[in-house]
Amino acid sequence: MDEALLRSLTPGVLAVLVHRGADFAAAEDAVQDALVEAVRAWPADPPRDPKGWLVTVAWRRFLDATRADAARRRREDRVGEEPEPGPVPAADDTLRLYFLCAHPSLTPSSAVALTLRAVGGLTTRQIAQAYLVPEATMAQRISRAKRTVAGVRFDRPGDVATVLRVLYLVFNEGYSGDVDLTAEAIRLTRQLADAVDHPEVAGLLALMLLHHARRAARTAPDGSLVPLAEQDRGRWDTELITEGVELLQAALARDRLGEFQAQAAIAALHADAPTAAETDWVQIVEWYDELERLTGSPVVRLNRAVAVGEADGPRAGLAALAELDDGVPRYTAAAAYLHERDGDLETAARLYAEAAHKAPDLAERDHLTRQAARLNARRSR
Repeated sequence: MDEALLRSLTPGVLAVLVHRGADFAAAEDAVQDALVEAVRAWPADPPRDPKGWLVTVAWRRFLDATRADAARRRREDRVGEEPEPGPVPAADDTLRLYFLCAHPSLTPSSAVALTLRAVGGLTTRQIAQAYLVPEATMAQRISRAKRTVAGVRFDRPGDVATVLRVLYLVFNEGYSGDVDLTAEAIRLTRQLADAVDHPEVAGLLALMLLHHARRAARTAPDGSLVPLAEQDRGRWDTELITEGVELLQAALARDRLGEFQAQAAIAALHADAPTAAETDWVQIVEWYDELERLTGSPVVRLNRAVAVGEADGPRAGLAALAELDDGVPRYTAAAAYLHERDGDLETAARLYAEAAHKAPDLAERDHLTRQAARLNARRSR
């Protein structure tokens, strides 16, 4: 059974049903029933038109469910009879699903889950595994999200920025279980880039590709984190870097700068440096200035302070850091790094240990703990 084919067809089939008048929740249930039937029937009798087959079966499931429920009899009158069988038009309303799944009434976690289910074609079990939660918990989250968007109709263009934010959240989840959410986010963003001519869509795709290109070098064989400066750049994926840079250059040429383009520009400068020592930190600080102007984010200002420490020396970085609230995520880790660069190993070791207690995940905590131990060992010699 070609699972990749089913996943690629799912959003288009769902969009056809929604376009015909089915509400999102009922359409999504019908499509899932059709997918189950495809898994059963296709190995012995593969259809000539897989998408048309799925649309026909899903529409019949939807009508059957509608007719079986007396409370929905009025909807049955509205949707009418089943259309005549025939080829399904190549164009569909898949793009509308992106905006529906990124509806402003949904929480970020619900929007991500619904996007993975409706647009990504993942099963509830796969999404639950990726988020390390019980399947029943994820099923409830998706059901609530479907009820929230039930009956929503679009009478104006959707908010591309919200859709991009959801895809960015998917990318940042990384991967676990049998679903690689990083790769899935890239696949979905490629799909969106094919449908929407928008420089920020290209900027986000470029950012994802440039970060993903470094993935193989980010961890040591024992699973420990490898900082950017210590990564084996020979393990970076040059094809992904080339594609990301080309996408970014085309987006920047349109002179409609957005935050994802600015982030991608920073990632491109890291990717372009043959060694860590040859990184153009002055340009990186300039891009962080642009990014801060666009977002006003304290996390951006934190990263800028570290970049200033590389461009103008650690004391300049510490001065920039001192202007921030020490409650900003990873503030203590950044301070530890800059103090180490400034030669204050005692303060750096203490701050690394403190940062380890605040780390959001085990891998980062172990990395910071090792940094503290390394400096304490140096001081005791």
